[in-house]
Amino acid sequence: MDLPATEWIQRFVDHLRYERRLSTNSIKAYQRDLQLFAVYLQKNNPTTWPAVNSHLVRSFVGQRHRQGIGGKSLQRNLSSLRTFFDYLVREQQIGHNPARDISAPRSARKLPRAVDVDQLEQLFNSSKTDALALRDLAMMELMYSSGLRLAELVSTDTDSIDPADSTVRILGKGAKTRVVPIGQKALKAIDKWLEARKNWAGDDQKALFISRSGKRLGERAVQLRFKRRGIEQGLDAPVHPHMLRHSFASHLLESSSDLRAVQELLGHADISTTQVYTHLDFQHLAKVYDKAHPRAKKKK
Repeated sequence: MDLPATEWIQRFVDHLRYERRLSTNSIKAYQRDLQLFAVYLQKNNPTTWPAVNSHLVRSFVGQRHRQGIGGKSLQRNLSSLRTFFDYLVREQQIGHNPARDISAPRSARKLPRAVDVDQLEQLFNSSKTDALALRDLAMMELMYSSGLRLAELVSTDTDSIDPADSTVRILGKGAKTRVVPIGQKALKAIDKWLEARKNWAGDDQKALFISRSGKRLGERAVQLRFKRRGIEQGLDAPVHPHMLRHSFASHLLESSSDLRAVQELLGHADISTTQVYTHLDFQHLAKVYDKAHPRAKKKK
């Protein structure tokens, strides 16, 4: 029986959720990509999934490229289509994967921006001791101390923290759990926040970071609080959560040069994802070289 196109997308989403146990954000990304392709087919060449060929996939990518969509987004679109068509092959709905050998145009890889240690001290040091300020500081200290993703930060529960071992248990991408260290400053900030949190949290609330109403804090709320904190502390660039994760990685590499260890701490499945931080490290080394090497100094 040939099910409608949208129903196969829903079946695929269920497969991602219940069989592969992917995160909600990952599932939504797959869903968006497939809906984009389904809309393209409906407008340009209405057909069934078994009739989709490599020409249709290539023309979809080409159209989006002409619309100004960057290489990274196009690569993600193609990755979603490949995974979806692999699923249809498994379900014996199609004979081969039409997106398998198609590649997206590459875009220049942007280096993540990191802040230096002095700027971090400026961000973290505040005389405010109200509950909001204590919560925001605890979030920032934890993210920088342990290199968390934003989604990992908001999903952290109170029992995820182990003060005795100075570790935090994180549910990362692909529902993979990892345990990473927490620094003493982050533990102290969390301890102060937990004391203030008692006035907001109900007995059944497990979330570590909550709002005044006692609900788990969402990603958008964290982004806004970080931005506001940066403005209040007088930083010259907008502060966002991933900036602290980037800073965590680049500062560790500057000190240790242990790429494998940083990969493990960040929860990257592929070390090539972590290698972007070696460029940050090289930038730091280049500045030191230009400043210190006798033959590198410019004549005044």
